[in-house]
Amino acid sequence: MEEDVKLEDAVTDPKPKLHRNISVSEFSCNCCYDILVDPTTLTCGHSFCRHCLALWWVSSKKTECPECRNKWEGFPKVNILLRDVIEKLFPDAIKEKYEDLKQSSEVAQALQAFNKIGDEQNQSSSRSGRVNMNRGGGFFSGVLTALTGVAVVLLVYHWSSRESEHDLLVHKPVSKWTPEEVVLWLEQLGPWASHYKDRFLSGRVNGRLLLTLAEDEFLKEPYSIESNSHRKAILMELERVKTLGVKPPQNLWEYKAVNPGKSLFLLYALKSSPRLSMLYMYLFDYTETFLPFIHTTCPLKEESEEDIIAKFIVSVALSALRGNSRQPDLHDPTWTQWREFLVKYLFLPYQLLAEFAWDWLEVHYWTSRFIIVNAMLLSVLELFSFWRLWSTSQLRSFPRLMWGHFWKMSTQGLFVAIFWPVIPQFVCNCLFYWALYFNPIINIDLVVKKIRRLETQVL
Repeated sequence: MEEDVKLEDAVTDPKPKLHRNISVSEFSCNCCYDILVDPTTLTCGHSFCRHCLALWWVSSKKTECPECRNKWEGFPKVNILLRDVIEKLFPDAIKEKYEDLKQSSEVAQALQAFNKIGDEQNQSSSRSGRVNMNRGGGFFSGVLTALTGVAVVLLVYHWSSRESEHDLLVHKPVSKWTPEEVVLWLEQLGPWASHYKDRFLSGRVNGRLLLTLAEDEFLKEPYSIESNSHRKAILMELERVKTLGVKPPQNLWEYKAVNPGKSLFLLYALKSSPRLSMLYMYLFDYTETFLPFIHTTCPLKEESEEDIIAKFIVSVALSALRGNSRQPDLHDPTWTQWREFLVKYLFLPYQLLAEFAWDWLEVHYWTSRFIIVNAMLLSVLELFSFWRLWSTSQLRSFPRLMWGHFWKMSTQGLFVAIFWPVIPQFVCNCLFYWALYFNPIINIDLVVKKIRRLETQVL
């Protein structure tokens, strides 16, 4: 098939016309040696029929030029300008070639497979482009990372400098307490204890004198504690102080000072794997950790709120999940509590953490809110994970994934337990405050990305 046309007939430009014949052979494919159909130009500059390139790719599975063997970048696209010129110059030849290609099933299958790969690559590149745009650019990301790092260091330095103030009484023997430190211990028993602050200061009650006080002496001057409930609450806490020899931890920072390794373990374990961590608490730390936890998150409805002594006992036990202090005896959970706990444990484990943090709002105002927000974000991320398993029909692999997760958590826990003593305290503080205050910020970004990815899949 040799079809010639004059260039002066194809060009309508008013400029001086060139007189030269153009043949089909000048627009032929180097694979089929016929006229180019849907000419596709590679990065090396060579052009081929799109179906010829598809057949070459299907047979060789190589992303390289059939002529010069240079690899192409991206995915080859039709050269629209060249295609339009050929169709205008040789419409009859193009029409005839299209009719021949329609009768070949092999060409149709190769084109379908080739174009499918192209569509998938275009979608993935467009999604990655949107993600990069959503990140706000390199400058914004760099500034945010730098500010976050500086904030972590300043926060660790700030709390490290105040450790002597917060953690003094949990390490200092009670016999060496000053009157001011006795008042600090008294105020931490509850808001009601502040009424007796001035009376203890006027009596110059130091730690040695505090250890000798009995119930009848609290009725006399200068204490004059007339409330029977208040006297019993002070005496019960005083008995615990006498037993330990120091002040038992009653807030997060005091607990962290007494149990630095355990506090970091609980913080990361409950965040990464709440169900396994609660199971660990039940099996190995039932009295000191699990009982206070379940009584906080699933309290008895019939409990009297007017009983100050009982409320104080429970609040002390629930205060910090302490590991080395003697706690008041807590009864085993009832079936009602177990039922409520198991439902939340299976379906909403992070809600249990949020409810526990909610009980701490009066003690740790901002810290509790960070934990609550982070628990909500982690619940959303877990929901997205289950949705991905369901939508991709991978539920059968769920037991294998759970076993892998269990093995990963166990090996990481063993690694930390072995190397924990040699980790510098400053590094531990950085990890602690990062997980506590900055992990929610990271999870917000993850949730936004998950939502946008879901929107893309739906559209």
